[in-house]
Amino acid sequence: MNTSKEPAAGSRAAAPDLDWSQVRETVLMLELSAAQIESAMRDSNASVNVLSESFTAMAGYVHAMSASLASLPGGGEVGAAKESLTGMAGQVSGMVNHTIVAFQFYDKLVQRLDHVCHSLSLLGGLVADRSRLYNPDEWAVLQNSIRAKYSTPDERAMFEAVLAGVPVQEAIDNFFAGRMATSDDIELF
Repeated sequence: MNTSKEPAAGSRAAAPDLDWSQVRETVLMLELSAAQIESAMRDSNASVNVLSESFTAMAGYVHAMSASLASLPGGGEVGAAKESLTGMAGQVSGMVNHTIVAFQFYDKLVQRLDHVCHSLSLLGGLVADRSRLYNPDEWAVLQNSIRAKYSTPDERAMFEAVLAGVPVQEAIDNFFAGRMATSDDIELF
């Protein structure tokens, strides 16, 4: 039996008592959501690290193969094989480069999910603190902290649109429409 003044951890929704609080339940669900995102990121990071190392090694091998091919004579059967293999090496090199760009987008995804975890943590802390919960200034501080984490103008625009009253789904649709309009641009981060 818990005799301390601190409420028992975990959900009490299935068996509420006089100290039950929807705020505590909300904070618990926010913490769980952040933990699930963080867990998924950790699991995927290990796989992506292996893939990244493999593609980096492949890029090195393709470069070495291209250098070796360049030293072969250009005539006869060897020349034909050299031309064919040089073309294939160029194709593989292009595929490796596309994969590296995809890894950069994955890195951006992980950064975004980290921002979500951070935002959920800040929100949970605010909601759990009754001295701050009903203070509009505290909500403004929270919003500014979340806004500061966004790294691109389109993310900030989506955030600002939602705060201005644009429905969330419409703001998301506008976000993707804006990104599609600039999809030819490769963003390095």
